[in-house]
Amino acid sequence: ESKIYLDLTLFGCYVISCVLFHSVYSDNYGPNLAHCNTTVWNPRGNGLSYEEFDFPVFSLKEDNETEFIKQCYLDHNRAVNGSAPQYPLCAMQLFSHMHAVTNTPTCMRRNDINFSINPEMVCDPLGDYNVWGSIRPYNDTVFGHKENESVVIAAARLDSRAFFWEVSTGAEGSVSGFVTLLAAAQALREVTHAAPPTRNILFAFFQGETFDYIGSSRMVYDMENGKFVIDLDNIHSVLEIGQVAVHSGTNLFLHSDPVSRRNNTVNDENLVNNLQSSTAGLGFLLVEPNVSQPLPPSSLQRFLRAQPIPGIVLADHESAFNNRYYESFYDNAANLNLTYPSDLSPEEQLEFVTDTAKSLTDVATVVARALYKQAGGDESLVNTIKADPKIVTQMLYGFLVSSNNSWFQAVMAPELKNILKPSPPEYYVGVAMSSTPTRLVQYLLANLTGAATNLTQSQCMYSYLWVQGIVPPNSTERDSFCVRASVRLTKAVSPAFELGEYASKDYSTWTESRWKFIKARIFLVASRDLEMLTLGVGVAVLFTSLLVTYFISTKADVLFSSTREPASAAY
Repeated sequence: ESKIYLDLTLFGCYVISCVLFHSVYSDNYGPNLAHCNTTVWNPRGNGLSYEEFDFPVFSLKEDNETEFIKQCYLDHNRAVNGSAPQYPLCAMQLFSHMHAVTNTPTCMRRNDINFSINPEMVCDPLGDYNVWGSIRPYNDTVFGHKENESVVIAAARLDSRAFFWEVSTGAEGSVSGFVTLLAAAQALREVTHAAPPTRNILFAFFQGETFDYIGSSRMVYDMENGKFVIDLDNIHSVLEIGQVAVHSGTNLFLHSDPVSRRNNTVNDENLVNNLQSSTAGLGFLLVEPNVSQPLPPSSLQRFLRAQPIPGIVLADHESAFNNRYYESFYDNAANLNLTYPSDLSPEEQLEFVTDTAKSLTDVATVVARALYKQAGGDESLVNTIKADPKIVTQMLYGFLVSSNNSWFQAVMAPELKNILKPSPPEYYVGVAMSSTPTRLVQYLLANLTGAATNLTQSQCMYSYLWVQGIVPPNSTERDSFCVRASVRLTKAVSPAFELGEYASKDYSTWTESRWKFIKARIFLVASRDLEMLTLGVGVAVLFTSLLVTYFISTKADVLFSSTREPASAAY
């Protein structure tokens, strides 16, 4: 039988199992708001990514691979003039073996069964690192409550997802929020050094929020158990930046929790006023929704599960998402209208300030001003706080078009330069700690809020980061330098796996199956008649060879006898 083989490298969606838990709203907390009773945030969604498929699903990365498959079908399988297709026919075989089965408790229990020196793991918890920094540094070896310390937390999520993990770009779903927060952090650098506010501001970028708030639940857990530099009682208020890039009008919306607001100890009116009064001269307003409704999906919900805390979620939607492609691979640069003139080089595109960048710059300015007011800063300096549109446009280009650009190269450590690719990073949280978005945000936050020093590379440690720097004109060597910043990484792995509670209803229990190499092959299949003829000829040859072997074996003494030489022969 004649076959033609072609190996194709593909990627598919792998089985991820979990025990789902609900948001802060439940039968015990705002029962009238639980179970989407009042607001459906993503009415266009159909939950396809959360379905269990009993067969592998593949996505081809290269157009020429798709064309090859189509051409193979057209050449061999398409009927001509209504007649049946002629053999050989084109066939394709897919290989996608996953080790894990059933659910997280089952696969984690199998991980714990060790009968060999090198036990085989079948699944791993989803996780990465949270990135955080503050305008006044903390000693990261001293944990727990800080007396007379009040902290305003500004948060955004880092991760996203899509049906296929390699194309989870999350432009509106996550990038718009954390780029805005990074720009706000940069806008606060000078004013907080010149006139420090009475409260500290902590910038938190959470990983794994798409999968039931992994990053924020871990930070809250660490705060509750004395494993973080502050605890929950040190938190004054929380401002979270959600989806803020797709405007349906001139307003952005301030979402708050109607349940905690009924608590006399929770007062977020001050934060609302600070946000609304920071929009002067910027062409848009910040308004509260007209109806009482729950918080949209947000990290703030994890803090509220622990204790009532004043908090606001800033978003571009009042009820249903404006984002038509939430958690879809179509949520990319085009979804934010991030376009560039065709005659610009990549370096010119990096510097080109788009309309989207201008819009997010205004939002970042409002966020920075509101945070400074909320932290008790000097009111007379508020209007001097402005985000930089050039930095915003560079971040949008790096996070949504190409991470391998001159600015990202300059702010990264030399040993991390290989993570920069001529494409956007992947925002799926995965199981490989310190993903590309985590490292990029860590170094960007350090460069945007820290200060360059004269330390050498060997002295650049602890709260210092050594970065490549730019390539000066008429030179081939980079001007590397050391950045001093209070930026840290902390684990973003669900507490359920530290506690061994794999079926927990309080914490995320998402895991990812381990898998063998994913591939496919294309080959030609012969007709049934030819296959039977080939089998018959093979059987005939087999029996013929057996008969010949038997005949030769019975006549071996005749066929292979040798004449003996005379005994008197001598040499």
